Amino acid sequence: MRQIFLDTETTGLYPDQGDRVIEIGCVELVNRKLTGRTLHLYVNPQRDSHEEALRVHGITAAFLSDKPLFAAVADELLEFVSDAEVIIHNAPFDLGFLNKELSLMGRPPLKDFVSGVRDTLAMAKEMFPGKRNSLDALCARLEVDNSGRTLHGALLDAQLLADVYINMTRGQDGLLMESNPQDTPGKALEQVDLHGLVLHVIPANDQELAAHAAVLAELDKSSGAKTAWRASA
Repeated sequence: MRQIFLDTETTGLYPDQGDRVIEIGCVELVNRKLTGRTLHLYVNPQRDSHEEALRVHGITAAFLSDKPLFAAVADELLEFVSDAEVIIHNAPFDLGFLNKELSLMGRPPLKDFVSGVRDTLAMAKEMFPGKRNSLDALCARLEVDNSGRTLHGALLDAQLLADVYINMTRGQDGLLMESNPQDTPGKALEQVDLHGLVLHVIPANDQELAAHAAVLAELDKSSGAKTAWRASA
């Protein structure tokens, strides 16, 4: 299974009001293992970032002035994510921006190029209801080291998200978990002969039988009919 963890940085919060993508980071996993393939793109938005957004990512208009436009890198992005499951934290936000950029080119939305999209924020809200579920909060909760994250960066955030996702879905300590050298493909599992195993049955005592009968009597009373397992006894 091929999965791409994706994050973006933007000039602001509202693509329909002219905000644009300025950075894209992608990390590839195949069968839940890092492949080493990444994609990191800076994009010239042809506008300044809002002050609040600039405080988050620190990417200035001057730095982006000589970077390519989104239209120039779109094919590279779509080729990288093609036919993969794309995993994003707060997917509606990033998809809103990417779909807006694609629509400005007359291209279909991102979902038409990938096998599916999964939102780790929605997953986290189900797993940890009522708790903070930002990427930083999940890193702290799942013991993922994000000490190098002073500002938001798309590639770093995609890498952190991949580690968070692995921990959320399997409890694995990290992405580079060592495999057992004896676990070679095609090796048959050791079989254990259970024919000689004797199971000791411990019968219920009088007190336990009386308690069980009292529960059945309550069930009879509440259901208005004899319980099925007593009727079939």
